[in-house]
Amino acid sequence: MADTPKLRVAIIGAGIAGLAAAIALKHHEGIDVQIYERATALAEIGASIALGPNGMRTLDRLGVYNALDDSVAFRNISRHPMIYRQVMHYKTNEVVSTDSHQGDVEYRHLTARFYRAHLQEALLEHIDSSTIRLSKTFDSVVLDEEKDELRIKFADGTTATADLLLGADGINSAVRRFFAPTSAPTWTGWVAFRSVFPISHVEHISDLPDEACHFWGPDRTLFVSKLGKGLFTVVASHNSNPDLPDAEYKGAEWDSPGDVSVLRDYYRDWSPLVRSIVDAIPHTNVYPNRAGHGLDSWVLGGGRVTVAGDAAHAHGGAFAAGGSLALDDAWAFAQSILTVFPPDSSRKPSAADLQKALRLYEKTRKSHTDRVLETVHKGNRKRTERIGRRETDEELRARMKNREDVAWIHEHDVQFTFKNALSSLFDERRS
Repeated sequence: MADTPKLRVAIIGAGIAGLAAAIALKHHEGIDVQIYERATALAEIGASIALGPNGMRTLDRLGVYNALDDSVAFRNISRHPMIYRQVMHYKTNEVVSTDSHQGDVEYRHLTARFYRAHLQEALLEHIDSSTIRLSKTFDSVVLDEEKDELRIKFADGTTATADLLLGADGINSAVRRFFAPTSAPTWTGWVAFRSVFPISHVEHISDLPDEACHFWGPDRTLFVSKLGKGLFTVVASHNSNPDLPDAEYKGAEWDSPGDVSVLRDYYRDWSPLVRSIVDAIPHTNVYPNRAGHGLDSWVLGGGRVTVAGDAAHAHGGAFAAGGSLALDDAWAFAQSILTVFPPDSSRKPSAADLQKALRLYEKTRKSHTDRVLETVHKGNRKRTERIGRRETDEELRARMKNREDVAWIHEHDVQFTFKNALSSLFDERRS
């Protein structure tokens, strides 16, 4: 192995998908991973993020045990999933419906909610900081056929070379747009107001929920939950018709400052509990939801480029599953590479080997994430259709009870799917 040329993997983006992919490959002595991040510093933006059992299992599989610790991962004591653990009536606080994990889920793999910065910090503990290049905004990539390598250009004029490129640069991925210029996601009309703050701001509320709760009203929702390290999160929402030229929040910037007085007005007619929580919010930021359609193929750049996370499936919020989808993408990408280039291999994988690996990765993940995107777009259409229509309390309760069953998302078994994809490709080669 010492005499074998290393496989050079360039990862664009130091978010969840990019870091997880690097962790999954780091023990292979024959693979050199370099991460290129456009930010000037690794300061995670955003608020809270949930991981379902699939994401938690992948963290465990990657050896990121520090992220499973109760100090950073908040789990419901009841063991119910926290995405819709308690769907509560906006006026009465009545629990109208609940969800349960369908499979046998160990405690450490129960659905958990994190402050995004805590999760990123946990992942970074497993990365050699010297492999991360900051202030590197992806511009383009071409295959140098003579040298049999990718030449990557950045916005600052610098270049890098690699054998394989993974675009993990988020929902507005420059890598995805380079290969599919019309693939940029569009605003769905839904806006989230996310707040994370010390729990001391709400501790005075006598009936503050001990577990994550999702309050539903006729035209909006409110999610509240404890987080690790003494933090609390509130996610408020607003819906507009995205097709209207004067739609409220049209053109709003991601993670831009919001106005808490607007939230108090949005929830003024809700229960005293909800109003007391909203009144205690010290600050909030605006996150316009965007979604796009899936790519025709994840095998790009002549079989040398692919994508992961929001760069692969731009959904902007799929039942709080984005983080888990990114982790499963990262694991499947790395496992596909390791299949054609095992640690004991005596030769560097060929261009055909790399293309085979990316086909395996695509076969493992694309059909699942395409289904997720289809479900997201259907939900967005239904939400838009309800705007301006007065929903009765009976209709609201029926909607709360007849929610989409998303256990297939949160408890998806990426290992099982990978094995089936590998077997399927093997059968194709035999035939």
